[in-house]
This record gives sequence, structure tokens and C-alpha cells, in this order.
Amino acid sequence: MSDEVAEGLVRVRLDLAYDGREFSGWAKQKNGQRTVQGELEDALRVVTRLGATPELTVAGRTDAGVHARGQVAHVDLPAEVWAEHGERLLRRLAGRLPMDVRVFRVAEAPAHFNARFSAIWRRYAYRVTDQPGGADPLRRGHVLWHNWPLDLDAMNAAAGALLGEHDFAAYCKKREGATTIRTLRRLEWTRHDDGVLEATVVADAFCHNMVRSLVGAMLFVGDGHRPPEWPGKVLEAGVRDSAVHVVRPHGLTLEEVGYPADDELESRNLASRNKRSLPGGGGCC
Repeated sequence: MSDEVAEGLVRVRLDLAYDGREFSGWAKQKNGQRTVQGELEDALRVVTRLGATPELTVAGRTDAGVHARGQVAHVDLPAEVWAEHGERLLRRLAGRLPMDVRVFRVAEAPAHFNARFSAIWRRYAYRVTDQPGGADPLRRGHVLWHNWPLDLDAMNAAAGALLGEHDFAAYCKKREGATTIRTLRRLEWTRHDDGVLEATVVADAFCHNMVRSLVGAMLFVGDGHRPPEWPGKVLEAGVRDSAVHVVRPHGLTLEEVGYPADDELESRNLASRNKRSLPGGGGCC
């Protein structure tokens, strides 16, 4: 599959953020529910006066209730439309979009750029508080309240066994034809001065429910219900464990997406489309 842009079109990169509370996820849905993609594509169609709705490709299709601060998408626009609207597109989108989704950068993308397949890593943050009184009311839509004291050291000890390339089938909701092999580059917890614990999670990509399942397992360690070795053993078993809870989405935010140098985009796209298998195994899917 080629990422060459069709003649007469210009590929445009959009960097954006949104509060996911009132959205049924990123992707458009047949039943007409409100989604980030639907709002953005409708706004693009209106401000550029296109006859047909342009289609966006996104770096990560976030679930209902999940937020984003550093989401990336691309859209292919007719060259004459880009020439006419490009310099004013950012301000026009700001005037058309609802306040819970904002585009903060619009630019012509380099050759071979693909918001999804060119990405080399995604960074998420999950925020939780164990304060006895609950979460700060002003942050209740972005911080999970866990009604047990949490041991930061135990959670970080548990995280160590999950790093690297593994089949994360035990922490993912299986999807037909999709691999659950991922490379988890970073997983660590910090506690801020306000008492909020923040998990930083970085991987080349994530399968469905992966971050929220990993967080759920580590919270079970942090509150003393399981030992630090338990999440690693669940990973090795390769099957869903009923004790691993998928935590609520509102604590999760897509913070940043990383891309390689422009001259490496084409090779990255090819590598991303290759279905992976672990050494010595028959692979997944």
C-alpha cells in the first residue's frame, strides 16, 4: 500500500486536543452518536465549502470518555482548497468547532506522512488519586478516585516486568485479524505534590483497552490486593484474568505522538503494516 497522495490533493496534518467526556470516542459511528471525528470532519466540510465530507486518518482511535492533548490526524484536501483556505484554516476551525475539541496546528505534511502508520510511539497518561476525600471537583473529569491507599513503589516494581516486546493478549480486548504484540517502552508512576498519581505509558502502539487494563492491574498491586509479581504472571499466562479490571476512561489522556525524521517516513509506514510475531512463536491472529 502506497502513501503517495493522489494528484491534485495536498495532505494536511492537524494537531489537536479534546475533552472526551461528551464524545462516544474518536471514530464516527453508524448510529449517529457524537464523536471527535464527526465534529472535525463536519467543521472541515463547512469552513472549506467542500461538497463532500473529507475523511480524517488519526494516530490513535481513542475510546469513549478518553481525552487527548496531543492527538494527530491527517486529511487530503484539493490543492486549490488548501491554497485558498490554508492560512486561515486554523482560525476558521476555531470558530466552527465546539469548545471541547480544538485544533492548534495545521500544516502541509511531508511526503509519505501518515498520521497512523508513520507514528513510532504514543504516550498516554493515566491520573488517579487515593485521597480519602475523593478527587478535586475541578478535576473530577480527568482523575480517577481509588478508595484505597496506593503504594507507589509496589506499582513501579510491578511495571518493570511488563516492559519490552510481548504479546499483551491478557491485557487487550481481542479484535478479529489484529495482533496483540506490542513494545511497551515506558511504564512508570509518579506522585505529584497535590497527591495525584500519574502513570506515564509509552508504546509503539496500543491494542484495545491495553492502557486501562494495565493500570487496573497495577492499582490492584498498589492497594495490596496482589503482589508486585502478579501483573507479570498475568502477562505470561496470555489469557484474560477476571481480576484485571479495565479502569474507567476519564483518567486517561493521549499526551503525545512521536514520528521519525521525514526521510524515514516511507520505511516506517511499511514496517507498521507488517503483522508482527514473537521470536520462536507462530504469531497471533
